Amino acid sequence: MKKLILDVDTGVDDAQAIMIALADPNVEILAITCCSGNTPLENACKNTLRVLQKCSKLNIPVYRGCEQPLLAEPRHAGDFHGKDGLGDVPDPDAPGLDMLQKEKAQQAMIDIVNCHPGEVTLVATAALTNLAVAVQLDPSFPKNLKALYIMGGNTESRGNTTVCGEFNFVVDPEAAYIVLERYTCPTYIASWEFSCRNSLPWSFIDTWLAQSTDKACFMECISRHTRKTAQSADYQGEQTEGAGFNPCDAFALAAAIEDSLVIESEEVAATVELEGTHTRGMMVLDYMKLLKKEHKVTIMKKVDLELFKKMMMASLQ
Repeated sequence: MKKLILDVDTGVDDAQAIMIALADPNVEILAITCCSGNTPLENACKNTLRVLQKCSKLNIPVYRGCEQPLLAEPRHAGDFHGKDGLGDVPDPDAPGLDMLQKEKAQQAMIDIVNCHPGEVTLVATAALTNLAVAVQLDPSFPKNLKALYIMGGNTESRGNTTVCGEFNFVVDPEAAYIVLERYTCPTYIASWEFSCRNSLPWSFIDTWLAQSTDKACFMECISRHTRKTAQSADYQGEQTEGAGFNPCDAFALAAAIEDSLVIESEEVAATVELEGTHTRGMMVLDYMKLLKKEHKVTIMKKVDLELFKKMMMASLQ
């Protein structure tokens, strides 16, 4: 049984990732921690509870994390996933915020991992603010993790938010910098360019959403707005390669669950640029070994798309 903590800013992309984890019988989600990002913190918390309710998993504890970045000005993903992050689909039966745990997300992470040293994998699909605060509270926290999987950063300076920056890292560059400096556990990164190159054909998405289940109906409803935006000519032109559906967060989550998913990767030291006018928040890979960093991250390059599709299909069954 794989023990996971998910750190999310639940928009449609995080919902897809969460549902992959919930559908796997070999996964135990110990906690879901929320952060501002795709949508403001309160929405991210509400959306997480909505996903858990749809999957009959409201017993999984959800924690409120950071409402704003460490130093950067707060920013969100605009209207990409709808104003509420889940396609602006009304849900009169949505769980209330009173279902959130009282403990702060960062302390909860520390406490849970301390109870299971070396057993917990942390999957981060949001800005890394909660993770940065956790390591400030307890410097030994990363050493007790089994592994860290991140959706974020970019490898070729091709941004999706700024000229050279990927959204999760640009939202809180200082947090991303701290995490890449101080988390010395095995670290795996699904970057923006990686997710674009491994995008799925829209024909598969049609099949995925056409399954006759409540979960598929829920996903079809909440993803209509995102899909319309993603299929626009302007958005497709921004992607690094190909013109398909980019389930970016789901890649990091699926890789954390299934060891054989990633079929090509490379290890390299990494940091984050904090100063540049156009490069602030950009992930920097040190191929020349000038940074003298002992810890290297594993950059995902290619996945077994057929296996990934099976995981996606199972998530809505």
